Amino acid sequence: MLKFENKIPGSLAVYGEFAKVLFYVYCFLVSIDMLGAAFMLFGSGFAETLMRATSNPFIGLIIGIVTTSIIQSSSTTTSIIVTMVGANTLPLEHAIPMVMGANIGTTVTCTIVSFGYLGRRTEFERSFRASIVHDIFNISATLILFPLELNTRIIYKTATHFVGIFSGIGGFQMVSPLMLIIRPVSSVFVSFLGNHIILLVVALAFMFLSMKKIVENMKGIVMEKVESILNQYLFRNALISMAFGCAFTALVQSSSIATSIIIPLVGAGLLTIEQIFPYTLGANVGTTVTALLAALTVGTEAGMAVALAHLLFNIFGICIIYPIRRIPISLAKSIGGFVAKSKKHFCIFLLIFILLHFVPIFFAMLN
Repeated sequence: MLKFENKIPGSLAVYGEFAKVLFYVYCFLVSIDMLGAAFMLFGSGFAETLMRATSNPFIGLIIGIVTTSIIQSSSTTTSIIVTMVGANTLPLEHAIPMVMGANIGTTVTCTIVSFGYLGRRTEFERSFRASIVHDIFNISATLILFPLELNTRIIYKTATHFVGIFSGIGGFQMVSPLMLIIRPVSSVFVSFLGNHIILLVVALAFMFLSMKKIVENMKGIVMEKVESILNQYLFRNALISMAFGCAFTALVQSSSIATSIIIPLVGAGLLTIEQIFPYTLGANVGTTVTALLAALTVGTEAGMAVALAHLLFNIFGICIIYPIRRIPISLAKSIGGFVAKSKKHFCIFLLIFILLHFVPIFFAMLN
């Protein structure tokens, strides 16, 4: 009888902690959606203007990075590109470098999320490694495939070759079930706050606070339960991890959300960078679903070719880089260790981060 009485409070405590984690995860997702809305208010129209101005593949690559850095959604960027190509306002050849740039730009949110652990060196180092490894993959894939595409047009030729399979298929739209429960709440904040700068500040504060609470609760009673589920089922091996990343991102239609949500798990020590690396690659594939659906909706072969180019870029990148995954993982660990070493090192990284992601906007404007 004593065992039964003692077991109930323990079970209730576990359920209570788990409910808290779910609540803070929900708050975290709302903050991410608010952050995306803030970036959109900063310049979604400006982003489209930038994309229309491109003719040089190098400028197209930069604009893809900048555009996605602004609106923080490669799915949104590629959907806009699909629409523009489908409307014959942007050539397919110019669109492919922009899609590559979009993959790099979408990692900004993930990196910002890791900044929430500043002041806690061990957690910051772990979470920063997890965030930067996604960036390293996308940059590496671009460094390899961008010059290859310029010289051989392999992505262009492959996409246009397979586009005939989709010819004549009607369009349809997919609604993210997760967004149905997140968007109503985030839209209230967006409407109430109005100003994009205030919204950005509130979203960041909301995100950091919810992230802090997630870590605190994961370190409590529920930690062992969550760790067991993650290790035994979702991240048991690379194939399952990659499939989970692909499926989850296709569901929420945002690689920023899909990759950002695992940063607190790595920061809390529940997952390792080796476990989440395949997941981030799967997320890259999953985010192409939105563009594919947009292409089906547009209903043109050119639009479908762009969507397929996005998918092929990620598949080719995985085929090339995953067999040598020790290199990007080791590089992420080295950079994470350097940045977490001192405030001076972090400031050096932050300066480079800003230069790489935001200064090109001025270069793009001048051209």
